[in-house]
Amino acid sequence: MAGLAAAAGKVTRLLDRNAFPVLQMTKATRWQIHRRLCAKPQDSSAPKPSSESSGPFKVPGYKPNNWDKKILVWTGRFKKAEDIPEIMSFEVVDAARTKVRVRMSYLMIALTIIGCVGMVISGKQAVARNETLTSLNLEKKARLREEAQGALAKP
Repeated sequence: MAGLAAAAGKVTRLLDRNAFPVLQMTKATRWQIHRRLCAKPQDSSAPKPSSESSGPFKVPGYKPNNWDKKILVWTGRFKKAEDIPEIMSFEVVDAARTKVRVRMSYLMIALTIIGCVGMVISGKQAVARNETLTSLNLEKKARLREEAQGALAKP
């Protein structure tokens, strides 16, 4: 049993060394990250970048299209489409879209429930009229048999 464990250890070391160089890279970066996190903070006298000159990482304003404007009015964010500024943050438009998505999902849930209740009611009325699928199928087959016998008798 000890020999099996030793062989397994040798195999895993060989695989770790030869077959999985990606694991060695992650081990090396893990130690670098660890050292970086434990390093002392740099000198805080360096000027911090202002919010105006944040460079390419600043999210530009979003220009809403007509559909976005309708959504913003529907959600009650603005009273009229004329009140909506030309450029606004994307978060405002995204929040309005999310609100419309939620409202539409509620509407779909309500319509599904109404449809199910309607189908149950119409099914019960059909049973009361004796219009089951079995009876309709039997009537259709009887009619088809009569038509086939009538077609055979005419020639």
